Amino acid sequence: MTTLTTPASTAAAGTGHGPGFGQLMLSEWTKIRSVRSTVWSLAILVVVSLIFTALFMQMGVANWDKTEPAQQAEMRLDPTGTILGSGILLSQLAVCVLGVMVIASEYSTGMIRASLLAVPKRVPVLAAKTAVFGLLVLVVGEVTAFGSFLIGAPLLEEKAPVALGDPGVLRAVAGTGLYLALLGLFALAVGAIIRHTAASITGVIGFVLVLTPMAALLPGKIGTYVFAYLPTQAGFMMTQQQARAGDVLGPWQGIGVFALWTAALLAVAAVLLRRRDA
Repeated sequence: MTTLTTPASTAAAGTGHGPGFGQLMLSEWTKIRSVRSTVWSLAILVVVSLIFTALFMQMGVANWDKTEPAQQAEMRLDPTGTILGSGILLSQLAVCVLGVMVIASEYSTGMIRASLLAVPKRVPVLAAKTAVFGLLVLVVGEVTAFGSFLIGAPLLEEKAPVALGDPGVLRAVAGTGLYLALLGLFALAVGAIIRHTAASITGVIGFVLVLTPMAALLPGKIGTYVFAYLPTQAGFMMTQQQARAGDVLGPWQGIGVFALWTAALLAVAAVLLRRRDA
């Protein structure tokens, strides 16, 4: 614990002021990379996602003749979404859990108190943690997305050919990393608000995997718009190569809605961090 907070603590003691934002980011980066479970989880996430992509694409091609014509047409319309979607569920789960644990685990262990003692104002600590974790997930997400596409596209070539230069493909692949980064920050914000690891993980995963799909069952036009403007559903539009029938939001509109949801939750987390005891 002492090692992780030494840079910030030293700066605060030596100058009488809080450490600079760069020092806070360095301290947060030290925390993240010092936790082996986080590093290994991200590494396994990349490897397993690539493996799942390869397996699902091979299964899809092998069972192509048994697939419903409507599903074949959808895969031909958006082969990029098919490739990326095969591994994105696993990625979502891992990113949600890690996002919560990055902040909630500090409350459970009491490490957050040491971090806040070194910084007169609390919000920069949350901002630094958000920046470091967001950038880390963005890099890992882009590696996973481009790796999945480069593996899946050749396997799907005979049935639904696609290349990075095709309209909407590069945006969808790069957008997958952006989507995962926002999802990680969304989960981090929930963890900062609830401050309990198990409750936060349950809440985030329940929202992503249960509440959002259930919203699709709401009847009428109101139900359609409620479903479309839920954060993860809106952000997921960025991972699709082509618009589909019934889409309310475009890819950039969708990721913008997700960004607003995430920013709002982070703002709430910042206010609560200032008002509540650590």
